[in-house]
Amino acid sequence: MPQRLSDYLKKEYGEKIYRLSLSSGCTCPNRDGSIILPDGTPLTGGCTFCSEGGSGEFAAEVAPVDVQIEEAKKRIRSKTDAQRFIAYFQSYTNTYGDLKRLKSLYKETIERDDVVILAIGTRPDCIGEDVLSMLKELRKVKPVWIELGLQTIHEDSARHFHRGYDLSVFEEAYRNLKAIGIEVIVHVIFGLPGETKADMLETVRYLSNLSPELNGIKLQNLQILKGTQMYEEYKKEPFHILSLEEHVELLAESINMLPKKTVVHRMTGDGPRALLVEPLWSLDKKNVLNTINRTVKF
Repeated sequence: MPQRLSDYLKKEYGEKIYRLSLSSGCTCPNRDGSIILPDGTPLTGGCTFCSEGGSGEFAAEVAPVDVQIEEAKKRIRSKTDAQRFIAYFQSYTNTYGDLKRLKSLYKETIERDDVVILAIGTRPDCIGEDVLSMLKELRKVKPVWIELGLQTIHEDSARHFHRGYDLSVFEEAYRNLKAIGIEVIVHVIFGLPGETKADMLETVRYLSNLSPELNGIKLQNLQILKGTQMYEEYKKEPFHILSLEEHVELLAESINMLPKKTVVHRMTGDGPRALLVEPLWSLDKKNVLNTINRTVKF
């Protein structure tokens, strides 16, 4: 069976390691018009489920990284005496932009004594040779995780939510990252419009069979957030929203098919209360976690 992230980190580092959500100041190629749809239209709205915050509503405001880290540490230390952290650049596409600036930012971050892992959220179509070279250098200092937003292997779904790249692009980026020793965590969304349970499990099965073996996975429920294109679509033509029971059933079946060494980083999504439209069950985090813990076995 795979491992939970908390168990993996405690085993590797001998203590609980907390994640600091940070901002790099990047945008995305499907927000600035760089990606052109087949009909000639430039993508400017991002993925249709993605809010203006770039799926990083809980990340720090853009500021000097040392300021961001200290502020994030204060929030965590109000609840715990954590000493070591994962520096997670979460919002938008964090390998897209001025690479000289990003290299300096990530080097400053990874060299901190209180940071044990550098985690960078990005897109497979933003992993060029220059980015690979930067990551290779950073990896010499400490472990580097790259989190790739795949969401689904099904091209129709991907086109519908404006992902902006094909599965073959993910496959190439995955191979290239693994070839230089970078740990890869892949994001999957359950409940995308039109996808069946079989479709969702097919995505997990595909990831389970990747070679080299997948390091980590995030399994999240789709969230409908105010201000997104998907919210406007949902208002006009509502589609099925997974119940908590359906989501947990998908989790249990997914965990059973994942490789033993794959680490499960997330099993639910936390949408900002002020923006969340569906699923409302996700607001009761205690009940969600208790339900998952009763049903999903590691």
